[in-house]
Amino acid sequence: MNEMFCFQCQQTAHNTGCEGKVGVCGKKADTSNYQDEIVGALIALANAEQSGRKTENTDRLVLKGLFTTITNVNFNNETIKKIKTEIEKEKGRINSERFVDYDMNNVWDAHEDIRSLKSLILFGIKGMAAYAYHALVLGKTDDEVNDFFYKALRAIDSEDNPDKLLELVLETGKVNLKCMDMLDSANTGAYGNPVPTEVPLTIEKGPFIVVSGHDLHDMKLLLEQTEGKGINIYTHSEMLPAHGYPELKKYPHLKGNFGTGWQNQQSEFHNIPAPILFTTNCIMPVRQSYCDRVFTTSIVSYPELVHIGDDKDFTPVIKKAIECGGYDEDRFMTGMNGGHTVTTGFAHNAVLEHAEKIIELVKSGKIKHFFLIGGCDGASPSRSYYTDFAKLTPPDTIILTLACGKYRLNDLDLGDIDGIPRILDCGQCNDAYSAIKIALALAEAFNCTVNDLPLTLVLSWYEQKAVCILLTLLYLGIKNMYLGPTIPAFVSKGVLNTLVEKYNLTPVDTPENDLNKVLNR
Repeated sequence: MNEMFCFQCQQTAHNTGCEGKVGVCGKKADTSNYQDEIVGALIALANAEQSGRKTENTDRLVLKGLFTTITNVNFNNETIKKIKTEIEKEKGRINSERFVDYDMNNVWDAHEDIRSLKSLILFGIKGMAAYAYHALVLGKTDDEVNDFFYKALRAIDSEDNPDKLLELVLETGKVNLKCMDMLDSANTGAYGNPVPTEVPLTIEKGPFIVVSGHDLHDMKLLLEQTEGKGINIYTHSEMLPAHGYPELKKYPHLKGNFGTGWQNQQSEFHNIPAPILFTTNCIMPVRQSYCDRVFTTSIVSYPELVHIGDDKDFTPVIKKAIECGGYDEDRFMTGMNGGHTVTTGFAHNAVLEHAEKIIELVKSGKIKHFFLIGGCDGASPSRSYYTDFAKLTPPDTIILTLACGKYRLNDLDLGDIDGIPRILDCGQCNDAYSAIKIALALAEAFNCTVNDLPLTLVLSWYEQKAVCILLTLLYLGIKNMYLGPTIPAFVSKGVLNTLVEKYNLTPVDTPENDLNKVLNR
C-alpha cells in the first residue's frame, strides 16, 4: 500500500504521482493524507448542504478548506486537522442528518479517464477557491461562484458519466471566468487600476522586509504599519505586480523586488538579513539558514514558524526587520537573465488604453504576432524552454506574460515597437483575467474570434490555479495552445486525446520547432 498519493502539481514524481514518505514539494505523506481528508470532509459538507441550510460561514470554510490543500500552501498538520474539525462542526450545524466523509481513494483508484476528469474538476475548484478567497478578503462574493463549489464537490462523489464530467470540466472554466472577473474588480476597486511601473532589483542598505505570495490586502496593511519606521518593503515572486497599483505604489518605502521565481527561494533567502512574510503560496520547506526569519499569515502555515493571525498585527515582523538590520550597503541583484530592473503593471486597463495604436501597428504590419508566454514556474531545467522561446521571437512580435513564469523572461531587454514594449507583464496568476480580457478586446476590435487573431498561447503550469485558468481558456473555445513543460500526470491518454482533437492542445516540443510551426516557417 502506498503511503500517499498526490499528482496535483507539475513536479510530481516521475510525472506519475508521489507515493512515498515525502512528495517532491517536500510535503510529508501524513500531511498529504490529512489534506485528502479535508477534501473528503468538504464533499460530505456539500452533500449536507443540498438539503441543509448553509450560511456565509459555510461558504468561507469551503474556500478556506480547498485553498489549504493547494500545493505549497500548508505544511502544518495541526492547522490542517483544525480546519477539518471546523468543517465537521459546520456539517452538523447545517444539517442534522449524518453524512459520511468521502474516501478520496475512490477517485485515485477509479478508471483512469474518470479519475482524470474528476481531478480536472477538483484541481480546478481548488485554484478557483484561491481566487474567491482573495476576493472575499476584500468583501466581494458571488452566489453563482459559491454555489458551484458544492455542485462540483458532489459530482466528485456521485457522477461517473464521462460526458457529464466533461461538461462539468468546462463549466468549471465558465464559473472561474466569473470568479476571476470578481477578483479583478475587487483588486482594482481597492487599489486602483495598475499602471506600468519599472521596478529595481537592487536592495538598498538598512532594514527591510520581503513579502511573498499573492495577497495585496496583507501588503497594504504591512505598508501602513511600517510607514515612517525606516523599514523598506520588497516584493518577492507573485507579489511583484503590487508595484503597479496606485494605492500601493504611493508608499515610498515600497522599494523594489527581491529575487526571482518562488522555486529559487531556498537559495535566494540563504542567510538573508531580513524577515520574509508569506501571505499565500508558494512557500517551500524552510531551511535552517533563514527559518528564524520566516513569518506566515492568512492560509499559509508551516510547523514552528510564527503565524500572524486574523488581527494582522505585523509587530513581530517589524521587530525582526529592525533586529536583522538589513545589508550594510546596497546589494545589486539581477533577474534570471542578468537584468537589473523589471517592469510590471500592464493589466488590461493599461494595455487597452493603447488599443488604437496597437491595432494600427497590426494593420500596418509592424506587429505581426502576439504571444502569451507565462503561467506557473517551477524548478525543472526544461523550463528554460520559455526563456529560449521568448529570445527567439521576432522583433515584430509582442509578448504578454503573467504569473511567476514571467521571471523566465521579464528582465530581458527585447526593445519596443513604436513605443510599445515587446514584453508586457499583465500581473500575477490572479490577474490572468487581464490577459483574457485583452485577447477578447482585440478580437472584438478586429471583428473576429480569438482563434482568428495572430495570437498564440505558450503556457507553463505548476499548480492548481494554472489548472482552472486552462479550463477557462477551454471553456472560451481557445485553440492551438501550447502547454508544458509536461502534460499533467492527471490527464489520461483518453482525456488528452479529446483535448487534442477538440482544441488542438499541443505539448511543447523545442522552442525552435514550436516557433516555426506557429509562424509557418
